[in-house]
Amino acid sequence: MKKDLVTLGEALVVFSPADAGPLRFVHNFTKSIGGAEANVAIALSRLGHKAGWISRLGNDEFGRYVRYALQGEGIDLSQVTLDDNLPTGILFKEQYHNSNPNVYYYRKGAAITAMGKEFINPEYIVNAKILHTTGILPALSANTKEATFEAIQIARNAGVMVSFDPNLRLKLWSKEDAKITLLEMAKNADIIFPGLDEAEFLLGTSDIDKICKQLHEMGIKLVVIKLGKDGCIISDESNKVTLPGFHVHRLIDTVGAGDGFAAGFLSGLIDNKPLYECGEMANGVGAMATLVRGDTEGYPTRQQLLEFMGKAKAVER
Repeated sequence: MKKDLVTLGEALVVFSPADAGPLRFVHNFTKSIGGAEANVAIALSRLGHKAGWISRLGNDEFGRYVRYALQGEGIDLSQVTLDDNLPTGILFKEQYHNSNPNVYYYRKGAAITAMGKEFINPEYIVNAKILHTTGILPALSANTKEATFEAIQIARNAGVMVSFDPNLRLKLWSKEDAKITLLEMAKNADIIFPGLDEAEFLLGTSDIDKICKQLHEMGIKLVVIKLGKDGCIISDESNKVTLPGFHVHRLIDTVGAGDGFAAGFLSGLIDNKPLYECGEMANGVGAMATLVRGDTEGYPTRQQLLEFMGKAKAVER
């Protein structure tokens, strides 16, 4: 069955602290799912689209938990393989009294690091409308870097739209390696979702006009710059528009908001909506993600998103 979107990447089991403060003083945690590409698949599925995810998990209880959770979201996992020898990755959040938690990863030697290009099924990618990629997977190992570029090349050869979110993670690799690889991915993308800081890292400028011009000159058709609470800027080579963000009264957790943003925009594209409506949906999903603790817990259904954006009336009782 043809998918609206296929993505490949890592999923981690996330442990969030019950209390704020250094982890050495925290004794209780809640368990959930995290991982940028899986987040996008979950957000899109909740919005009513068919999403597939390519990955490797440990054949362990954490891997089974990830499969259970993603299957419950309606995501196709036919391209997920289990490793009997390598574990599923985990991460711990450390919450002080601010919106952005510290994050500690335990993913070295995880099952995903053994996912090379031989695990990429061309037919699966060819039968998708969009291939979504991020800069996290190629940073994990030489194997995953090969798999990432293999998937991108298959998509480009088949005319499948390539979506790219840089998702810069300097804990994973050097600035030099990150810049070289992310720019190469950008040159092969049809749409890119950089934050302003990521664009400046890649291009050496914070000037919006220069950023859009340089990215379009690479061959990228759509540039969508994330501005956090201030919304986003969308450029399609001929026009550039700024869309304000939605006001959030009580910010709870910003992790996963960028992935939700990308999913909201891609949802609009899949439904052939005008670009400004795609941007509104992106801003809406991104804002709603910050209202709930956890990477994916705040992602809305289609009806919830419309109500949040003031485009549908909620029936409360």
